[in-house]
Amino acid sequence: MRVHVVSDVHGNAEALARAGDGADALVVLGDLIDFVDYHHHERGILGRVFGPEKVAVFARLRRERMGPETAVYVRSLWESLPDAASVVREAVLEQYAELFAVMPAPTYATPGNVDEPHLWPRFAREGLHLLDGEVTEIGGLRFGFAGGAVIPPGAVRRRGGPWHPYLRTDAEFATALTALTDVDVLCTHVPPAVPELTYDVVARRPELGSRALLDLIARERPRWSFFGHVHQPMAQRVRVGWTECVNVGHFQRRGTPHVLRW
Repeated sequence: MRVHVVSDVHGNAEALARAGDGADALVVLGDLIDFVDYHHHERGILGRVFGPEKVAVFARLRRERMGPETAVYVRSLWESLPDAASVVREAVLEQYAELFAVMPAPTYATPGNVDEPHLWPRFAREGLHLLDGEVTEIGGLRFGFAGGAVIPPGAVRRRGGPWHPYLRTDAEFATALTALTDVDVLCTHVPPAVPELTYDVVARRPELGSRALLDLIARERPRWSFFGHVHQPMAQRVRVGWTECVNVGHFQRRGTPHVLRW
């Protein structure tokens, strides 16, 4: 059996169309949407709506970790539009239509933090399995899926903006993991809370991993744990007890899937 695993697609439909070549199944670990393209400022939803010059300003503020200034700048961009929510929704649906159309059958997908999973059911079709907090069998192995990212402790999710990232509290994410028992393969968007897997060496900051996921790995001892989210991790793979924990790579940039054989 051969399964290809990708994460952090961020709009790369051309590579996604080839991701399942030679495989019995494709697994997609989220972040389908290209909201902000930090390499090509004219791309992504922000680039399409506001142009590369304004995205360049946003990218600089993010690199310099100017949190309050970044929030003020982004708010000014959205307020310049008469109906920002409709503009974002149209752009998201356009990207989803292109991305879901090129996924081969069978594909098993779970959402990332830069996704809007409430929109996914409209793209459902035969051979496309959209999973979150669920277990399914692929080639005789049990695969468990949980999507989204973990919100930092004490942070408040803002509901009034035009776009809502898929963020969960620690408790919400832990609840999504409760159904993932007796699994051979764990498939999540975020990594377990292991420093080597959560630290981004290019951004020079840690992302938030899941302690509940790490606990699940220790308890259930699956063969593999696959994830993405951290684009340039300190370590691509780390063994936790019996489990090989693997960041499958930044697919938008690499364009090649991680290959799993058994």
